[in-house]
Amino acid sequence: MTKDAPEQSAELAVQPVSWRKRFGTARLYLGVFIILVWGLGPFYWMTVVAFRDASHTFDSTPWPTHVTLENFRNAFDTSRGNDFGQALINSLIIGSATTAIALVLGVLAAYALARMTFAGKYLISGLILSASMFPAVVLVTPLFQLFTDLGWIGQYQAMIIPNISFVLPMTVYILASFFAELPWELEEAARIDGASKLQAFRLIMLPLAAPAVFTTAILAFIAAVNEYLLARLLSGDQTKPVTVAIASFSGNDPLVQPYAAIMAAGVIVTVPLVIMVLLFQRRIISGLTAGGVKS
Repeated sequence: MTKDAPEQSAELAVQPVSWRKRFGTARLYLGVFIILVWGLGPFYWMTVVAFRDASHTFDSTPWPTHVTLENFRNAFDTSRGNDFGQALINSLIIGSATTAIALVLGVLAAYALARMTFAGKYLISGLILSASMFPAVVLVTPLFQLFTDLGWIGQYQAMIIPNISFVLPMTVYILASFFAELPWELEEAARIDGASKLQAFRLIMLPLAAPAVFTTAILAFIAAVNEYLLARLLSGDQTKPVTVAIASFSGNDPLVQPYAAIMAAGVIVTVPLVIMVLLFQRRIISGLTAGGVKS
């Protein structure tokens, strides 16, 4: 009896731990499931409606029925005044230009904030971060008046410049935190070997920051493509992006929204972004987390 008592007490001590472990695992999977349904549920329903015949748009069946590709043809049909193909090109131009300019300026600004010491450094960092929290709706009237005076309404620069101002704070914030954690001994070694500060940055530090730069480029591009408020007011018939084009879709009946065609257009815009994120998710995760762990 004396030998069995310790064994029984050990078994009793193990059982609660095992139960708590199972409960924690179940809670984790439940949380992941809720997040997946919350995030992918609208996308799934959009895809179902996009492939469903327009006469059954409001059918509540949760799986694809009356499957057709007619909605995708209607999305690219220009006979009703819609020019979705041109809108895709416009979004690509606006998103690419915004991302490229924001990265060039953001990399240099983030490197300076992380590496250099100067008066007002933390004040500038705070101002950059506060700029990302500024409500866009407040800027609508002054930007509209400014670009009207310049004659830029309906041109690409009227949307690219405001997008840069929204994307740049995020770019600087992500890259500055990453640059701050890089091993600066490598730059100092390059300087000792005769490289200039610019050469050390371009040849040594910038390649090390490639994951963060790649992550920032994807986030900046998605943010620029998703912008709607300013694009709705500052774009023209030939320069409106997909967000504005989808919102202004028209069908055969001017009193009825072509929901099925709108859903098809949404799938066309969303699927490439989803595929891009899935293909490069390792780089995105490494870029977002690499600057947050100190060695």
